Parts: sequence; C-alpha cells; structure tokens
Amino acid sequence: MAAIRHTLHKEVFLPNDERLVGVVNVAKANKKKKTAFLCLSVNNEKPSLITLCQVKRSEKEVYKKKNSWQLRELKLVDGKDENKPTAEFDLHFEKVYKWIASSVQEKNAFIKCLWKFCSHLPRQKPTFINIPKDLLQDQVTSPKIGTVTPQIGEEVSVLDPEDYQALTTREESDLESLMAQYDFIIGNAEEFTEQLARELSELDAANIRSIMASELKVQGLMNMLQTSYDEVCELEDKLDIYDDILKNVKDSVVQMEEKDARMKMQHRNNIKLLNELENMVNKLDFSEKHRIALDGDLKTADGIANCTAAAKALQEAINSYISPGLMKMSAYSEQKSELDRLQNKFVLRLSHHLNNLFHHLGNECEENLTFLSPELTLPKHSTCHKELLPYTELMNWVKVTSPSSYAQLCRVYTASLSKLYDKEIMFLFDVAKEKIASRNGFDKDRKYKTLTSSQDLIQKTSVKNKTTSLLGTDSDLYGSDLDVVEYEGFDRIFENLLSALEPTCLSEQQFCMQFFGLQSEIAASQSSQTLTIPVPQGLSPTPSNSSLSHAGSEEMLLSALKKEKQINEELRRMMGELFSCLERELVTFISDYDKIDGFYSMYVLVRLSQHVMSAQDTGSFLSMTFASVLVQAKRNFDKFMNSQIKSIEEAKVSKKSKCGILPFIANFEKFARQAENIFKASERRTDLDRWYSKLAKTMFEEIVKISLEHQKTPQEVIQMENFHHIFTVLFQLKIPCLEAERKEAKQRYNDALQAYVTQYFGRPLEKLNLFFEGVQNKVAQGVKENEIGYHLAFSKQELRKVIKEYPGKEVKKGLENLYRKVEKHLCEEENLLQVVWHSMQDEFIRQYKYVESLIERCYPGAKINLEFSINDILEFFSEIARSH
Repeated sequence: MAAIRHTLHKEVFLPNDERLVGVVNVAKANKKKKTAFLCLSVNNEKPSLITLCQVKRSEKEVYKKKNSWQLRELKLVDGKDENKPTAEFDLHFEKVYKWIASSVQEKNAFIKCLWKFCSHLPRQKPTFINIPKDLLQDQVTSPKIGTVTPQIGEEVSVLDPEDYQALTTREESDLESLMAQYDFIIGNAEEFTEQLARELSELDAANIRSIMASELKVQGLMNMLQTSYDEVCELEDKLDIYDDILKNVKDSVVQMEEKDARMKMQHRNNIKLLNELENMVNKLDFSEKHRIALDGDLKTADGIANCTAAAKALQEAINSYISPGLMKMSAYSEQKSELDRLQNKFVLRLSHHLNNLFHHLGNECEENLTFLSPELTLPKHSTCHKELLPYTELMNWVKVTSPSSYAQLCRVYTASLSKLYDKEIMFLFDVAKEKIASRNGFDKDRKYKTLTSSQDLIQKTSVKNKTTSLLGTDSDLYGSDLDVVEYEGFDRIFENLLSALEPTCLSEQQFCMQFFGLQSEIAASQSSQTLTIPVPQGLSPTPSNSSLSHAGSEEMLLSALKKEKQINEELRRMMGELFSCLERELVTFISDYDKIDGFYSMYVLVRLSQHVMSAQDTGSFLSMTFASVLVQAKRNFDKFMNSQIKSIEEAKVSKKSKCGILPFIANFEKFARQAENIFKASERRTDLDRWYSKLAKTMFEEIVKISLEHQKTPQEVIQMENFHHIFTVLFQLKIPCLEAERKEAKQRYNDALQAYVTQYFGRPLEKLNLFFEGVQNKVAQGVKENEIGYHLAFSKQELRKVIKEYPGKEVKKGLENLYRKVEKHLCEEENLLQVVWHSMQDEFIRQYKYVESLIERCYPGAKINLEFSINDILEFFSEIARSH
C-alpha cells in the first residue's frame, strides 16, 4: 500500500500542487470486481482546501481522477457497525456512496484520517455514526502537536508532522561552509558559541562607526544648502528693483501695440473685401462670346462644341459660391436673374432641338425595316448613336440644370425608339420560328418578307410531332434519330437568337449610359481603384483629423452606393421601356415550343443558363431579362419532368400477353442519352441529377407494382428482366448521381432471379427430399446420424426404393418440361434464358450434393448412390439448352 500511495502522490496529486494525506482501496457495493482508490488530499495554498476524490486505474496502467468532492460537502460517515469489524462504509454527500474497503485496517485508517481533517472544518462538520469510539477518542482528547484549530469563518490551515521539509541544497552548502571555518572547535560547543558571539559584537561596532561617519557628511550637505538659499534671496531682491524701473515704460509699449494691431486688421479687411468683390465679378461674369454661342447652330460640330463650352461656363457662373453677405447686393441679384434667364432660354431651345432629332431618327430607322435581312440578326443603330453622341455633354448639362426637361427628353427618346425595337425584335422571333419550321420540313421556299403569324408557325411546327417524348408511351413510338437532329437544329437557332439580341441590347445600354449620364461614379472610378473624397477647405488630412476623415469616407461611400443603385434602376427602367416586348417574346417563344415537345425546355434551360452565367455585367438589362426568362424555362423543365413521372405512373401494359420489357424502361436509355448530350458540361447539371433520382425511384416502384398486377407473366420474371435492363443501361451510361440506383437495380435483379429459380425450379427430387426431411427431423430429436438406418421408415431398403423412382431419363424429362416453361415465361428482348437456366443448374447441383452428403453421413458403408451423377446433370442441362 505504501508503494501505491507513493505512486498516486507522484502521478496524480503532485502535478496539481496537492498533497496526498489518506488513501483506501475500495470497490462499490454492487460492483465488487471494479476497484478504485478513495483519496484525501490537501492543496499547498493558504488557506488549504481539502478534497476527497475517486481515482481509477485505466487499462494502460495510468491513474486518473474520476469523481471529486469538497470535504465540506460531506454530511455523514456511516461505519455500518460499531461493535463488529466490517470493511463496508457509506459516505453521504448530495448522493449516498456505498463502499467496501479491501481490509478493515485500511477502512479504519481512512476514517481516522477523515475525522482528523473534518475537525478543522470552520462550519458544520459531518456526523460520524456506527464507528468504534477508540478511532475517534484520541482525536478528541489529545490533538496532535502542530495542529491549528481554525476560527469560525476561516479556511482550514493544516499543519501536520508530514509538513517537515528537508534542507535545500543551497542551505546545506552554506551550513557546511560555516562549519568548515570552525572545524577545529566542532567538538567544543561552548567555545564555538563564544566565537560566534565575538564576531557578532565586531559587526555591531562596525555598523555604529559607519552611522557616525555618515552624520558628519549630512551636516556638511545642510550647510551648503543654506549658503545656496541665501544667494537666491539676494538675486530676487535685485530683480524687484529692475521691475520697478521698467514699469512706466510698459504702459506706453502696450498702447503702441494696440494701435498697430488695429491698423493691420483694417488693412487685411480691405484686401479681403477687394478680393471678394473681384471674385464675385469674375465668377458671375458671362462673356459676350458665350452669349452669342448659346444662340448658335446646334446642327454642326463646331456649333455644338461652342454651345457646350458656353453652357459649361454658364453653369459654372450660376453654381459659383458667393459669400452669403454679398448675395444681398442688388448687382448680384440682377446678374443672377440674367444668368437664369439665359439658362432657361437655352434649355428650351436645346430640348426642342433634341426632341425633334429623336423623332426624326426614330422615323428614319422605322422606314428602313422593309430592308431587314431574313437572317437571325438585328440591325445596328450605330449611325443613330453616332449622330446623337456629340450632344452627350449638353444632355448631361440639361440633366443637372433642368431635371424636368431631362426627364421629358428621356421619355421622348424611349417612345421613339421603343416602337422600332419592338418591330425588329418581333421580326427576329418570326424569322427564328420560320427557320425552325423550315428545318422540320415545312415552307422551305417561303419568302421571309411574307411571314405568317407566330401562332401559324407554331401550329405548323407541331405537325411534325407524330411521336412523343414521354417515357410511359410505347417504345416503338418514342423518339427517333430525326427528332435528335431537329432538337439540335432548334438549339442552334435558339443560340443564334440569343446571340443576336446581345450586341444590340448591350450597344443600346452603353449608349444610354453615356448619352443620358446613367453611369455611376463608382463604375467610372474603377480604373483608379480608389474613391476620391474631397477635403473641406482649411482642413488638411493630418493625423489629428484621421478619425473624422475615416467617418466621412464611410458616409460618402454609402451615399455613392445608394446613388449607384438609383442610377442602375433608372437605366434598367429606360432599357425596359426601349425593349418592352423582349421578355414577353422570349417567354412566349419558349412556352410555345415547350407545348410542342418538353425536350425543347431542356435546350432552353441550358442555353439561357450559359448566357446568364457568362454575362460580364450581371446587373445589365439583358442579363436581368435572361435571368427572369430563365425562371420560366426552369418551370417548363420541371413541368416536363413531372409529366415524365406521371407518364411512368400511368403506363399501361397488356395483361393478355407476355409482359417483357416495360415501355418506360426501354425508353429510358434514349431519354438519358439525349439528356446527357444536352446537359454535358452545363451549370444546370444538378437540376437534371435531382430529376434522375426521382425518375429512377418511380421506375423501380412501377416495376414492382406492374409485376404484382400482371396475370400472364410471373412477377419475378417482370422484375428480373426489367431490373436487369435498367442495370445494364445505367452501367453503360455511367451517370455518377445514379450510382446508388445502379447498385440497387443489380441487387433487385439478383433477388428476383433467385426468387424465380427457387419458386419454379422447386425440388425435382421431391420424394427424396421428403425422405431426408424425415431423417433431419429424427436427428433433431436426438437420434445419431449413423443410427438412422435402424429405423424401419428410414432403412436402407426404403432409401433404395425412393432412389429407384428417379432414374436419369425421368430427371431429364422433368428438366425438359421445366425449360419449356422458363422459355415461355421469358422474353427474347432481354435474352436471360441461358442465365436463368444456368442458375437452375447450380440449384440442382446444390440439392444433389446435399442429398449425397446426407447419404454418406447417415448410411456410411452402404454403397447407396443416386442413379445419376453431377456429370449427368451437367450433360442434361447442356443437351436441353442446345436442343432449343
């Protein structure tokens, strides 16, 4: 126990700065095989903290604390029996813990240690019951020397004989050095003591002499300080005399300084006033040259340039900062009124000119619609944009000076150009529909300038839809190679249609951003990658103003972002008015073809996604429009896939003939190959994968459902053939998301195959199997296998009689009938006859070996064998397969 105590102290308590004072090896009352150590420890801090803990040893021989309680939490210690020695004892905390010590002596020592340390607790002490009085008597009557009884409210401070600590290495070396000096008198303690006393007296005398010498030096320092103080007092007296002499001169100097300051201030004010007046005159001055330019020609390049320069000068004059005090001057009011009059006059003139120009350009472009090319392209309006771009600065000037006029000009422009764009876009969609119709074999020689209505084209296109793309239809009617060609043709035309829209929309958006000033300051400053923040006049960006500068920059950034959002919304609104029919035509186009064939929705979803994901400016009008139409395309795709699931659930199979491969199972390969071709390397792949899983789940459920309802074909055959077919298709396609379904299909195929073999092959050696079932029952009742032959019903003669009923010819005849039945059940499409026949062969051989093993065990030495061998069985199965 001493070794264990030492180990526990070293490994568990010493690293935590604790000291082990008591330990007992215990086990719980209900788990005697699992032992632990109940330890009492004290930490080395003051005041001390006493802890009771349970320590267990792990499988790796490592001791660890499992439970821990403060000693002050202990309420009751129950020794179980005061008169009779017992190793059991209970400790009552919030919960009662029942222990059994390894010996009575250990228990008594531990309880004695508990009693000692509980006596130091400042508050309510635990109760000790059923404990021999001699264990507690010594503690009560004669406390050990060194024990401190704590006062009420104090923590426990324990002094124990074990608190003794040996000398440190340094203390030991100092003591040895001292003793070495007096080695000659070690034997005489009195002489050694007198020697130490003499040395102590000498040290005291040296200390006294040092103190007396220091007193003389202090006295000299005090004399020097007194002399310095006298000199300073004399200097102050002289300064007072000089101050009295200069007192009269000081008043005159102050008066002269005040007069000079007033003169300088008056001079500075005059200069400032002159500068302000000159500044006001310069800012409000509008030259005659600019006045003439405002009335100049707005049709020539030079006239536009002169008008632009004059308008900028006029704007600078009107917006120039003038001191509020100077604004009360009549000259300022007259000049300001004149500038406002010139501005309003020029705004009206410029608005009228641009208004007429917008109408003219719109009408001129509309007249050219008769010359549109019958190709999937939109006409470029670069000529119109080129003619308007010289007015860009003037348009921005109108935006700043007269927002109402600017808004009116925007409405006129969008109204003039929107009709033109609507006709061009509708013509483009008609061309696309005509091309799709012509590719499908209709109206190949038709003139594009005599296009029919969109609905007529859609109806003509739908005539080609003699087949269907639903999985639940008859496999003979599902799809064709021609359909794939038509789908790919639609895909190319739709791609050309989207590509034709992009340059026109982006060009118009770029023009609107530049001409109407709808480009945000943040976008314009992206090249410099910094946002310039103006610093107010008189405030330099010094470190002292850094916090204010930072706060101002955040506010200006938020303001700029808010302004950018407003500009983007205004730009999209204008583009929406210019291309008002674009989204409607796109939605109608994809919806019409989705009604014809759901496969079109797949191509539309992929193509639109590519254009949306590849857009450089995701906030542009065209990108937002494509994204909105993409939502409708996704709905069409989901509707198409839902119709596929519905067609599978509603698939009908003739119940009067052999079932074979179900239509949706046969059609799935074509569907999956086409879907994979459409969605390869597409961002929308996850959408298809989700539907793949739903389709596979529905097909699996319908296979089981139809197999249970079919009357002509066994359900095992339907499941076996169809799960084998779907497994083969998934194995060939190698679709990653259907890997789990492929494994499930294989498992279901194997289960159906085994079930079919088990049910229809049965037991061709029925009487023999029944005979040995009786043998097995006897063995189960306790009869030894080698004694079975002594029972009359299972004698060797009875066994030979049963064996004679199964000659080789009869077995072969039964197998031929079985082959014809299997051939009648299975369909030729899946070609599983030989697989099933081979499985039945394996089952027959298994039963044969089983019978042979029972004969060998139960009738040893009887030389009883079946009338045919395994080789005969293999030959029977092979001949039957070849003959058919």
